[in-house]
Amino acid sequence: MVEERRKWWALAAVGSGVLISTIDGSIVNIALNTLVQAFQSNLNVVEWVVLGYLLTLACTLLIMGRLGDMYGKRRIYLIGFALFTVASLLCATAPSIGTLIGFRVLQGIGAAMVQAVGPALLVTAFPPSQRGMALGAIGSFVATGILIGPALGGMLLRYVGWEAIFLVNLPIGALGWWLTMRSIAPDQPARAGQRFDLVGAGLLALALFCLLLGLTEGPLWGWNDRRVIGLFVAALIGGVLFLFWEWRTPQPMLNLRIFQRLAFSLNLLASFVLFLGISFNLLLTPLFFQLVYQFDLQRTGFMLMALPIALSLTSPMSGRLSDRFGPRVLTIAGLAIAAVALLGLSASTPTTPPPQMLGFLVLLGIGVGLFQSPNNSTVLGNAPPEALGVASGLLAVVRTVGQTGGIALAGAIWASQIFALNGGPMTPITAAPPPILAGGYDVAMRVAALLAVLAIVPSLAGGRALQHQLAGMRRPVAD
Repeated sequence: MVEERRKWWALAAVGSGVLISTIDGSIVNIALNTLVQAFQSNLNVVEWVVLGYLLTLACTLLIMGRLGDMYGKRRIYLIGFALFTVASLLCATAPSIGTLIGFRVLQGIGAAMVQAVGPALLVTAFPPSQRGMALGAIGSFVATGILIGPALGGMLLRYVGWEAIFLVNLPIGALGWWLTMRSIAPDQPARAGQRFDLVGAGLLALALFCLLLGLTEGPLWGWNDRRVIGLFVAALIGGVLFLFWEWRTPQPMLNLRIFQRLAFSLNLLASFVLFLGISFNLLLTPLFFQLVYQFDLQRTGFMLMALPIALSLTSPMSGRLSDRFGPRVLTIAGLAIAAVALLGLSASTPTTPPPQMLGFLVLLGIGVGLFQSPNNSTVLGNAPPEALGVASGLLAVVRTVGQTGGIALAGAIWASQIFALNGGPMTPITAAPPPILAGGYDVAMRVAALLAVLAIVPSLAGGRALQHQLAGMRRPVAD
């Protein structure tokens, strides 16, 4: 009975970590203009309050996952919670924009610790028969954070001040730390003789930093800019050197043999491709509401709530069904529904009734919710027990790189189509007539739908690999 209660407390502990990092990721975005005025700075500098956090988070996720596997996931999780909470206090008291950016980097390190090992802690706290349900519940925490962040941030900025958007993390951080101490079982003693792969960690961080910075700044600097090209070349060289080093070193940070498990690697690939596709919606649908429908920010925000609400309701149900019937049908159905929803959104014009778009956003949330919980359960369930932290970190890295790459790709396709329909470039691009803006949205969202369809291929192959694997385990061994 004690163990039964403990696993639910563990879910609350991990859920609080997901909630605090999700709220923080969305709450700061709406404060950029306020920070420009508060520090008498400019937007190009203040953007690094967000960018510094995101780049640090993405570049250190796998590192923290590996440290969790080596020295204990509970230990890394607790340190991460404490660091994130303390860094939030420091952010609220930052005397200059430069120190605020520095403290946000510390926050990113703490968030990486929490996000990298959180799902792995759930896998160890829940039996395999309830893994999908637990991971589905985490999807609800993510959706809740997405819903709460902008609304809470707007209220705090209006009635309290920018410092409050960081101070709000303190009670959640303290509660999460206490829940972790109460519910997560102590780590097993670390295995003797382990060494951290410092070279591999440095090469991976360099490759991810250059790749993500290039994808983020490419639309602003121009894809032909020498800085962008240099970043992509550095990312390619760093990635190749990382793979070469990891293959040869005796104790790699990322054991590449983990990808020989097809159910693991193929479902990870499916997740990456889907995140590429749904990122088109994250960037372009808010612009459609504001530029084509001429909605104000408040009405746009209410419309966009449809997707996370549908996601939060679907994820736990999908996780339970996955535990009972297996993940294969649910992941394929989720991808197919997401593709239909994106295709439906692509048909939107200035005269399309807004409830129609709302319906397709709900459908997209249902599709993503059906896919994500079973898919994540399959990935983590097929990772070696000694590499659960790395596998959990890989899921987060795939999500981050997919979203960043998808947003860059969506912006490029949208802009090029608008220029084509307009008969040439125009500045600013948002000044194009609504029918032309809708035409660019149409083409971009069709590409997003195609990406969702393409994700079905690795998901199907991964499902087959899992079936063969389970059949092999059930096959009796000859005497």
